[in-house]
Amino acid sequence: MMSGLSRLQRYYLYYTGCFLLFIATLAVLEQQGMPPRWVGYALLFFTISMYAVIGVVSRTSDVSEYYVAGRRVPAFFNGMATGADWMSAASFMGLAGTLYLSGFQGLAYVIGWTGGFVLVALLLAPYLRRFGQYTIPDFFAARYGGTPIRLVAVGAAILASFVYVVAQIYGVGVITSRFVSLQFEIGVFVGLAGILVCSFLGGMRAVTWTQVAQYLILIVAYVTPVAILSYNVTGNPVPQLVYGDVLQQVTRLETRLFDMPAELEARRLYRERADLYAQKIMQLPHSLTQERDQLSVRINELKASDAQMRDIVALERLRRELPLDPEQARVRWENAMFTAVDRSQRPIHHAEAFPGDDPEKQRIQQINFLALIFCLTIGTAALPHVLIRYYTTPTVREARESVLWSLIFILALYITAPAYAVFAKLEVLSHLAEIPIAKLPGWVAAWTKVGLVNIEDINGDGILQLAELSMNPDVIVLATPEIAGMPYVVSGLVAAGGLAAALSTADGLLLTITSALSHDVYYRIFRPNASTQFRLVISKSLLLVVAVLAATVAAQKPGTILSMVAWAFSIAGSAFFPALVLGIFWARATRAGALAGMLTGMLLSIYYILRVEFDSIPWLGISGFRMEPWFHVQSTSAGLFGIVAGFATIVVVSLITRPDPQAVDFLKRIRYRNGGGHA
Repeated sequence: MMSGLSRLQRYYLYYTGCFLLFIATLAVLEQQGMPPRWVGYALLFFTISMYAVIGVVSRTSDVSEYYVAGRRVPAFFNGMATGADWMSAASFMGLAGTLYLSGFQGLAYVIGWTGGFVLVALLLAPYLRRFGQYTIPDFFAARYGGTPIRLVAVGAAILASFVYVVAQIYGVGVITSRFVSLQFEIGVFVGLAGILVCSFLGGMRAVTWTQVAQYLILIVAYVTPVAILSYNVTGNPVPQLVYGDVLQQVTRLETRLFDMPAELEARRLYRERADLYAQKIMQLPHSLTQERDQLSVRINELKASDAQMRDIVALERLRRELPLDPEQARVRWENAMFTAVDRSQRPIHHAEAFPGDDPEKQRIQQINFLALIFCLTIGTAALPHVLIRYYTTPTVREARESVLWSLIFILALYITAPAYAVFAKLEVLSHLAEIPIAKLPGWVAAWTKVGLVNIEDINGDGILQLAELSMNPDVIVLATPEIAGMPYVVSGLVAAGGLAAALSTADGLLLTITSALSHDVYYRIFRPNASTQFRLVISKSLLLVVAVLAATVAAQKPGTILSMVAWAFSIAGSAFFPALVLGIFWARATRAGALAGMLTGMLLSIYYILRVEFDSIPWLGISGFRMEPWFHVQSTSAGLFGIVAGFATIVVVSLITRPDPQAVDFLKRIRYRNGGGHA
């Protein structure tokens, strides 16, 4: 084992050296005049090619290798692979962006995500490894018995993983559309090809060794630009040590900029716009008819006065773009109203916890902060694609050790994210706010084309106020090198890191989905006598189908990366965590209780997400669907209700149903060495 470990370490040291040499070569070539687009293509091609080589070399036709990497992955490398599997596009792209936009409140993600691994180490990983098998539905079927609970577990795993994988592929589309100038929808499917070459031939074996390679790229890519920025601003290349001083600079700039007369005027105009939309919504359908008639009158007047054709064309375009019916108008105008309301609000000071003078508003912020921490902590400990990683270690002890290594590798990114947000905000406040719009740097226009940055001169003064700048949180990390004026090779490096983060997680998620379908449904239920070869054929075929379906959904841009990921955490936590924990530590938990609890928790979370987040569901013909949140809890924390309901349902139903006589023996087997009485 030690010689094999040393050999693996040597291979990955060579790999890291080659990657750093490649980056240095590109930097020299850029200085010699290499076009930025070629830099982007070179990085994209090099990284995906490396992943493809690892995927091809790791191909296998062995079931154990395909599903659990032969249970031969050392703790150190399993921890690194888990870190890559875990640090998705949400962590790489969304975390620093959320901290940038929401300041202190964004720390809920850092606390929740890291806290979840403590629960994994204490409550789940060692027991799942001692149980063995291949998937999480395997555990439920063995612990509680019966096909129905396996099918419910399969459905929950597929749903949570599918929502999560859509977010990853969406992130891939954002990266490829910006850095290699591909259309977003095309970039999504280019990224899909990169995902498939990593996992198609070798399953978990290929995914594991690819994820180790991807972790090395993503962590270098994440730390490099903020270290350069830290050195340029403070003279210290360790941003984690100095970002407190930079935060004070940010606070002083915020104090100066937030209450400038032009800022106040821009926010007032957005408030008036929001009021206008609210009035139009209240007067539907009359307001829609009136607006269409007014545009028609103006167009006819311009035609009669021989006005310039471009003015007529512009008004005709506005008339064509009007909503087709009152319901469509309500949805569109409500979105515009909420956007205007957001821009009319006084910005939050980055270091201010639960801002505002209204005690009720502060209480709501505190509730959502704690609810999000709770959901992310529980959701982390229930994600199937993370939990199955602990099936791959040789021993139970190494399963525990790999959780520790996972935390160490994740820590490298998570302690950097707050610094990333602060340094990025300093650059924006220093070099973007209050400058002429005509002199905005080129990166603003580039990201505007992608749809992640929006500029509107609402007060017409030709100067950019903060209220007139809207930045999607997913853009902060990717755009920081350009914001700071770094060489394009650094931007390309960050894009390669974001791509590695998205691909690594997408690989694990797709493997979870296809394993659930091919192993738990096809093999365990329909054809238990299926040959090994045919089982792998089915798994690989399903991998293609699910991947294409996820890419098709991602191409529709269904939401921000972080919101989609938070929904997935709520669904997974509600469906799995209560039944897993009670199934391991409470022998009285019964099949009926677990089945009822899983369904209740999962369905309640889904219901809450749909009712709070969406006003209409077109494919079901439902409109006017949105409801007021319960206790002001946002949809990203829907799992708060599902998890509590799941625990309560399992306990109540288990106490009124007959206990399973096999449960005690099963728990002895997974909780104690050799089924005895010592842990």
